[in-house]
Amino acid sequence: MPNKKFYITTPIYYPSGKLHIGHSYTTVAADTMARYKRMQGYDVMFLTGTDEHGQKIEERAAAANTTPKQFVDDIVDGIKEMWKLLNISYDKFIRTTDPEHEHAVQKIFEKLYEQGDIYKGSYEGLYCTPCESFWTESQLKDHKCPDCGREVKPAKEEAYFLRISKYADRLLEYYETHPDFIQPESRKNEMINNFIKPGLEDLCVSRTSFSWGIPVTFDKKHIVYVWLDALSNYITALGYASEDTSKYDRFWPADIHLVGKEIVRFHTIIWPIMLMALNLELPKKVYGHGWLLLEGGKMSKSKGNIVDPVILCERYGVDAIRYFLLREIPFGSDGVFTNEALISRINSDLANDLGNLASRTTAMVNKYFDGLIPSKKQASEFDNDLISMATATKQSVEKSLDNLEFSTALVDLFKLISRTNKYIDETAPWILAKDESKKPILSGVMYNLCETLRIISILLTPFLPYTAKAIQESLGDFDIYNWEDSDKFGLLPDTATIKKMAPIFPRIEMEKEIEALNSINPGASTKAENIATISQISIDDFAKVELVAAKVVACEPVKKSKKLLKLTLDDASGSLRTVASGISPWYKCEDLIGKTVIVVSNLKPATLCGVESNGMILAADCPDDTVKVIFLDSIPAGSKIR
Repeated sequence: MPNKKFYITTPIYYPSGKLHIGHSYTTVAADTMARYKRMQGYDVMFLTGTDEHGQKIEERAAAANTTPKQFVDDIVDGIKEMWKLLNISYDKFIRTTDPEHEHAVQKIFEKLYEQGDIYKGSYEGLYCTPCESFWTESQLKDHKCPDCGREVKPAKEEAYFLRISKYADRLLEYYETHPDFIQPESRKNEMINNFIKPGLEDLCVSRTSFSWGIPVTFDKKHIVYVWLDALSNYITALGYASEDTSKYDRFWPADIHLVGKEIVRFHTIIWPIMLMALNLELPKKVYGHGWLLLEGGKMSKSKGNIVDPVILCERYGVDAIRYFLLREIPFGSDGVFTNEALISRINSDLANDLGNLASRTTAMVNKYFDGLIPSKKQASEFDNDLISMATATKQSVEKSLDNLEFSTALVDLFKLISRTNKYIDETAPWILAKDESKKPILSGVMYNLCETLRIISILLTPFLPYTAKAIQESLGDFDIYNWEDSDKFGLLPDTATIKKMAPIFPRIEMEKEIEALNSINPGASTKAENIATISQISIDDFAKVELVAAKVVACEPVKKSKKLLKLTLDDASGSLRTVASGISPWYKCEDLIGKTVIVVSNLKPATLCGVESNGMILAADCPDDTVKVIFLDSIPAGSKIR
């Protein structure tokens, strides 16, 4: 067994109805990380499952004239089928109705009660049934649940409470000493300012007004409140409080809890305090990603604005949907799902770039060499650049994946795909094939294309496992598709037999397909009236903005400001330009001098802290609350940007 271990979890989903593509977003991301770590040689535990207790389930089961257990059984079967469709490689699927889980939760409750961290009292407050959450009046938004926007109802009942107020200072100290515990950074600030600093109230952890839950062993009229029940799954799934704790001993603490931002509060306040009270280690990281939105906001069955991933997978293939989810949205930020964005991404990246490369390469090997790559090869003048990029891409993909930057990893990988397509245009195999004396060069070109395609297929595997496998099957059954082989060039045997590949992702006729999709997913329509949140400008408005490349020749802090740097720029206009930029928290002067930036050159001058600023440099606000200046490589100062 490998010495390295990796434990990643998704939230356990509430089986109140059909899952939508927003749920798939988290699970596909977790699956990508699990596959990546397995390829690196880690012993991986990837956990997902279902949270099956609570008042809402009890009410829906009664309305359906069935038992709560039968109600959730039927839905859980559908969830498992969807994860199978999306090629989710989980190692364990936990249900909170599993007997082992229920028994362990009862032991946890008993332990916390016996040591005084759970006590009996009574609760009177405002309760949101869909979210299974109690709220104070001050926490409501427009007198409604701040999470889901639904009505809350007054509730009063005898209950047991967890003393979370007791651990508030200890939790804040943990945040300070473990700065990576909550990611992105903005989520930590939200927890501190909105929940901890105003004062943590002890948490109600039992209910008596309904019966669908885990009974409290020493007070049978009480059932364990859903969040204490649900959050415990991360350790009960490993055998905590059971006779066999070998998996718990190996995998805990978790490396990453992936959760939606709406449940960060439970995972970064209640869950850590539960673990502190149990004297257990805390997970290494809780990552609260954004939402996949439609027009009108977050996807919700009650709003009728959900997108069914099953329908999309049937139309475009599983890997196309996985790619869209991982590529379209920087992980951590909210993103908007539209039918047009989906089709555009499939056509531009998958059909035009990746699919075209695979089909062209394998077709040419079959056309010019009957599917065999001969051993006699000569170099072309374009080889070194391709090979250098092919062997360097692994490092950049790893760096991005280790930071959960799925979109960035795919951008880097598709740069290699684009470069390989360019290599075909540079070497023009169809011209080399006409000259018998150029056949050795043609052979080398074909080998380089196939070998780069091999590297691409390895790096693609965590994201698009079916597609990667199809490429590898076309190149031949060899033991050269391991992660450690993805920065080595020349492993494909000279006499490999290359099978011709049909287009992996056929190009889609945009207008016709959008019309069909809009009838299936009206909430994801891309009609102009549905995108009211985006302020649109005309081409004439955009033409008024002058962007120019400028080199930073000098830099100094602005004495009257903590954020401003005074930049002196050479934009080849004949005179130097001064710009004040609020990037001091993220850049030192030595990081900027000699760099080429983009500057808005026709911005009206403004005086900032005593410095006259003539323009503005372009930078990006990133999901982790950092700012990154947009640097240009190999672009001369003075070049117009358009």
